[in-house]
Amino acid sequence: MEEKIKALLAEIAAFSVESEADLETYRRLYTNRKAQINTLFADFRQLPPEDKKRLGQPLNQLKQAANDRLEAFQAQLRQQNMAADRPHDLTLPGDPHMPGARHPLSIVLARIVGIFERLGYDIAEGPEIEDDWHNFTALNFPDNHPARDMQDTFFIHRNPDHLLRTHTSSVQIRAMEEGKPPFRILAPGRVYRNEAISARAHCFFHQVEGLVIDKDISFADMKQHLQFFATELFGANTQIKLRPSYFPFTEISAEMDVTCRICEGEGCNVCKYSGWLEIMGCGMVDPNVLRNCGIDPDEYSGFAFGMGVERIAQILFRVPDLRLYSQNDLRFLQQFEQF
Repeated sequence: MEEKIKALLAEIAAFSVESEADLETYRRLYTNRKAQINTLFADFRQLPPEDKKRLGQPLNQLKQAANDRLEAFQAQLRQQNMAADRPHDLTLPGDPHMPGARHPLSIVLARIVGIFERLGYDIAEGPEIEDDWHNFTALNFPDNHPARDMQDTFFIHRNPDHLLRTHTSSVQIRAMEEGKPPFRILAPGRVYRNEAISARAHCFFHQVEGLVIDKDISFADMKQHLQFFATELFGANTQIKLRPSYFPFTEISAEMDVTCRICEGEGCNVCKYSGWLEIMGCGMVDPNVLRNCGIDPDEYSGFAFGMGVERIAQILFRVPDLRLYSQNDLRFLQQFEQF
C-alpha cells in the first residue's frame, strides 16, 4: 500500500487539465466515491493496527493532495472561461445597461394605497392560506354558496376546510376579531380563484379591500370616500355611479362605475358605448358580519369596498391581456420605466 500511495501522489502531480472533460476524468480517477483513493481507504480498514499507525498519515495526505489539486484545476478552468468571454478589442462598447422599472401592478397598488392613507386608512395584512371561518362563514356566506365550490376555490384539504384565500375580506374579519372599533383599514394582497387562465381571467390576482367601522357611519360616508378616491386616481373630472348589487357580506350592496377614461363618458368600444367602466363592489357591512366578529351592530355601522388591482391597471395603462402581468416579458415591463 505504501508503494501505491507514492505512485498515486506522482500521478496526481503529473496530471494536467485543459477542459471540462479532463476535469471529469480526474474526478473519476482520484476524488469520486469509486476512485482509487477511496479504494485504498477501504483496504486500510483491513490492515493490522501497526500498519494503520504507519500508513494513516500518508493516506490522509494523499487524499488532501488530490482535493487540493481538484480545486486548483477548477480555478484554472474558471479563469480560462472568463478570458474566453472577454472581447479581444477592449475599445468595443460594453454590454448595454438595462435599468429596472417598477411592475405596473406595484405602481397602481402604491397609488391606491397612497390615496387611502391620506384618508387615514391603516394597512392590514393576513395569511394567504385561510380557514373556512375567516374566508366564508364569518362573511355571511351560506353553506351552499357557489364560491365554496371546488370550481371557484383552491382547497388545500377538507374537514376542516383550509384553502387559498379567494379575497382579502378575510383580513377584515381578522382585524375586527383582534381589535375594537373604530376601524379604518385597507387590505391589499394576492388572492386565488380556480379559474381557467385567459386574457380576461387568471388563477391568481391582486385585490385591495377597505373597511370603515364606527358609530353613525352611513352610505353617504362611503360615497364621499369613493368619490375622492376616483377623482384622485383617474382625474378631477371623474364621476362615479353606484348600481344596486348583491354581496353576502354587505347590505345594502352596490357596484361602482367611473367615467370611461378613453372617451370621457361619450361612449366607445372599451366601455361598450355606455360611458362607464366598472371598478369595484361596495356596500354597508351586514349586521351579521359585525355580530360574527363580536361587534354590536346596534352601536356600530360601517362600509366595505373591494377592487381588483389588475382591473385598475388595465384602465390606467390600457393593458389588453391579464397574462402579461405575470409573464416577465421585458418588452412589456420596460414600457413602465417612466412611471
